[in-house]
Amino acid sequence: MTYPKPWIQYLVYFHRDQDYFECHEVLEEHWKDEGMKGDLWPGLIQLAVAQYHHRRENYNGARRMILSCKVKLQKEESALKELGIEVEPFLELLDRSVQRIERQQPFESIGLPLSSELFQACLTEANATEETWVLQTKTDDTIIHKHSLRDRSSVIEERKKQKQKKNRIL
Repeated sequence: MTYPKPWIQYLVYFHRDQDYFECHEVLEEHWKDEGMKGDLWPGLIQLAVAQYHHRRENYNGARRMILSCKVKLQKEESALKELGIEVEPFLELLDRSVQRIERQQPFESIGLPLSSELFQACLTEANATEETWVLQTKTDDTIIHKHSLRDRSSVIEERKKQKQKKNRIL
């Protein structure tokens, strides 16, 4: 089976790198570029965002995201299966994640239950082995606080231009 490249990239960022911010970026771009409908991609994006917030101890943000993610992805079981996710263990993992967040328990990285074929595709993409794919909770500040450390000057400049353009129209 051939999986969408952004999906494989998401999984590498999610598991090997634990860079949940990049998970969000790569899937959101794919979702928007392809004009996809449904809750699958938004739900997976929210899963990464929930992980990002949980690790930063933003329990309210993490709770909102994980609950929304769960609602979305429960409706997408067949799509999850097509993407190589083992659905029942995945839904159980979401339930455990909701509980950990609601109890404000410390963040622990999670591994998504992948089919063996998908897992092998991820290892190939990451140029990794099972031994280097081991989940160890990362505590690097550049990943944990990535959103606040990135250069946003181009985004700020574009927003400024759009505001000026809008003001000229009015």
